[in-house]
Amino acid sequence: MDGVDVALVRFDAQEPPETVRCTTVPYPPELRARLLAAIAPTARVTLHELGTLDVDIGRHFADAALALLDEAGVSPATITAIGSHGQTIHHHPSPPSPYSLQIGCGATIAARTGITTVADFRRLDVACGGQGAPLVPPFHAACLGSANEDRIIVNIGGITNVTLVPQASDTATLGFDTGPGNCLMDEWIARHHGAGFDEDGAWAATGRVVPEVLEALLGHDYFAQTPPKSTGRELFNLAFLETILATVPGAAAAFDAADVQSTLCELTVESLARSIEAHVPGRAANVYVCGGGARNAELMTRLARRLAPRAVLDTDALGIDAGFIEALAFAWYAQRRLAGIPTRLTTGAAPRALCLGVVHAPCGSSGR
Repeated sequence: MDGVDVALVRFDAQEPPETVRCTTVPYPPELRARLLAAIAPTARVTLHELGTLDVDIGRHFADAALALLDEAGVSPATITAIGSHGQTIHHHPSPPSPYSLQIGCGATIAARTGITTVADFRRLDVACGGQGAPLVPPFHAACLGSANEDRIIVNIGGITNVTLVPQASDTATLGFDTGPGNCLMDEWIARHHGAGFDEDGAWAATGRVVPEVLEALLGHDYFAQTPPKSTGRELFNLAFLETILATVPGAAAAFDAADVQSTLCELTVESLARSIEAHVPGRAANVYVCGGGARNAELMTRLARRLAPRAVLDTDALGIDAGFIEALAFAWYAQRRLAGIPTRLTTGAAPRALCLGVVHAPCGSSGR
């Protein structure tokens, strides 16, 4: 919800792809406010607002891509395709009518940039019985694996997901959402300090973890579910937090807002650690972290302490910028879609190979 991560990626025959240049383009405040209003638990979004948001986000994505190309001195005519994940508005993979909705009109991106655009990566997986998330584990397996060791790749964005990548394998045997990443911490600091995020976890570091609140948070049913599973801000939001706080006797008098922030940081750490212990026990010496959480010093310190003796590093150590893994992943998916290469997914009860993404040809093009 902060902005658009953009990566210019070169693909050759060998993995991993080469990152030529990358940047983050923040959402304009008015557009971000509209997005936050649209995903609020009590939101009632009109069809007109949803339609205009779809186009306006698409325009912002297109402009972000063109701005990066301009910075890099690269002509749009030399770009094979744009892979656009879009902005998630609602993720609901549960029966009887599962869906995952992202906006950021792919046709608008293609028309505005003149570049073939591949978008809408999740809905085919959901239609075929998958959760639609997380989709990054196959990319982790293809580009961050090792012939010498099992690895655990952890992506901490708004939500945290974990991938076990076995050594000498091009297939992720396990990948799922463990629970909240930064989303609760971001919302809590926005409420109390008006900041978009807790830089370096500095505010969390001033508070104390409240054990009874932490255990009440971890008592939610999601954490006890077995993979495959996925979640989002539809569950982990301030309404969820306030409901939990209301169940803890004397909570309001026992701690202040910084204590809540510290406890939310610990929730991210503990839910991930318990997921690893339950589902990948004894596997993988090293844990590699990517996403915005990799830049949170307090979070990384706590992770290292909690997951010891495993080493906790960021994916920069593997040669891929920790902040742009997901941008690279959807460039990778777009490249595979245009090449007709299916991806083996583990988001459902049984693995299956799908060619994800809808192709939008630019104006005047006959398509691919």
